[in-house]
Amino acid sequence: MFLSDMSGRSPLYKKAYVFFSSPIQKDLVAQIKRDSSILPRIGALSEMNLEYFPIDSQGFITDHERALEELFCESAEGFNKYNACLNAMATRISTVFASMREFPRVHYRIAKTIDASTMTTLRDMVPTKIAAGVWNYLSKYKTSIPEFPQTETCELLIVDRSVDQIAPIIHEWTYDAMCHDLLCMDGNKYVHEVSSKNGSASEKKEVLLEDHDPVWLELRHSHIADASERLHDKMTHFVSKNKAAQLQQARAGGELSTRDLQKMVQALPQYTDQIDKLSLHVEIAGKLNVIIREQCLRDVGQLEQDLVFGDAGTKELINFFRTQLGVSRENKLRLLMIYAAINPEKFESDKGTKMMQLAGLSADDMIAVNNMRCLCTDTKKSSGGGFTLKFDVQKKKHAHRKERTTEQSAWALSRFYPVLEELIEQLSKGELPKDEYNCMNDPSPSFHVVPTTTSTSARTSPAHSMRSRRTGGSWARPRGSDDGYSSDSVLKHASSDFQKHGQRIFVFVIGGATRSELRAAHKLSSKLKREVILGSSSLDDPLQFITKLKMMSAEELTLDDLHI
Repeated sequence: MFLSDMSGRSPLYKKAYVFFSSPIQKDLVAQIKRDSSILPRIGALSEMNLEYFPIDSQGFITDHERALEELFCESAEGFNKYNACLNAMATRISTVFASMREFPRVHYRIAKTIDASTMTTLRDMVPTKIAAGVWNYLSKYKTSIPEFPQTETCELLIVDRSVDQIAPIIHEWTYDAMCHDLLCMDGNKYVHEVSSKNGSASEKKEVLLEDHDPVWLELRHSHIADASERLHDKMTHFVSKNKAAQLQQARAGGELSTRDLQKMVQALPQYTDQIDKLSLHVEIAGKLNVIIREQCLRDVGQLEQDLVFGDAGTKELINFFRTQLGVSRENKLRLLMIYAAINPEKFESDKGTKMMQLAGLSADDMIAVNNMRCLCTDTKKSSGGGFTLKFDVQKKKHAHRKERTTEQSAWALSRFYPVLEELIEQLSKGELPKDEYNCMNDPSPSFHVVPTTTSTSARTSPAHSMRSRRTGGSWARPRGSDDGYSSDSVLKHASSDFQKHGQRIFVFVIGGATRSELRAAHKLSSKLKREVILGSSSLDDPLQFITKLKMMSAEELTLDDLHI
């Protein structure tokens, strides 16, 4: 197509500036060089390292939607797909570091079944193979990319979905997660009805819930109850400061509905953008609260968290299935999957089948529950009752996660946190468990872990990257946004804070990341004073994750069957 556009006496363009997101084959470059009419018309021909997709200022994906199926199902027919997926994923992860001129220390989760008594399966080796692939590309970058660092400037942790099987399924109660979980959104696109300009009828309008919307930026990581309250306060404040808005409210007879707000937009054109955004989010929050009430999600969410923290068990789950007849099949499935992640041994007998029958679930649903074991790399029960997590928790029932008493929230259903949050904190302190995590490269003499203590000496000597740190997350910041956080009640000094940050922390989750994990990356950037960037093969909402589990095969295949 390029040759067709640019060759001959009448090219489509006078000059062509061509940038390839990936390396181009040499024979194609030779083909361009052979056409003498094209060469003078090329203003630039360059290969870029941009084989990843930013999802927000601190997150990216490699766009491998079928990674669970291709890397963890282990069917003989899928071996070629396994290798192809691994190679492409390693390439795309590496280009993040090439484009950002960062050279990481590569940590990875080791295979849990490497010992004399058990066979190592292909799925156990996924993080190890990805780490080796990334390291191979990084080693080449040191000699092939100008100004690429020769010593470590950041940290990279590679894990797979087995580190936390509950985070993709459990209800996350923040505004962002609720929008994507409960509303029929297409990616970040939300469709709502607005009054037409002549007021005669309503019309559908598409909006993107992304960083350019300051209200979204401020509320996305807030608890849904907190977001609802703050929206109400914003609207009350706006009306109190504007006489025309007060008049409109008086006509509406007190409380303003979404339609009243839309009428206000027409009456107050100078405030159109501001009221538009507020009315949009008032509408969304209202819809979410209706769904939460109609689907009994507070009861579902309470039992989910009680199961995770050991305050409920089999008896409570059975009682819930028997009494809560208004709960949807999907939410019962999610409860049972959480229960299965905590108590895998219960599904080795017919107990699991009986629980499924009690919940009224289908054979298709049972596939998702059974395939969760494909994400389990250690079937021995730990002292804490989970697959691979070891917590010293003394409770009357299995506790899959320990309480974080230092982070009390004023909002209900805020106890749950993703395991990744704890792993990032351990990595920042240099305290990753040595029996579970290896590192591809020993630290160079100039590499230092940023201290996380609050002592004076620790604060005065943080480690810094070789290059200057400008602002956090600027590599994926859309035009028109301020510092990636700006809003009337969000930290406006985030930009100056990021200049003081130490070395970046990158975390890559193979098999799909969750919105709770993306929120943790933002939260820990402020807490640790280090920019945390989350990468994954995809960003999955609960229904997407469950669908992907159903697509997996449970067929076993060991390394002994194959020549790697």
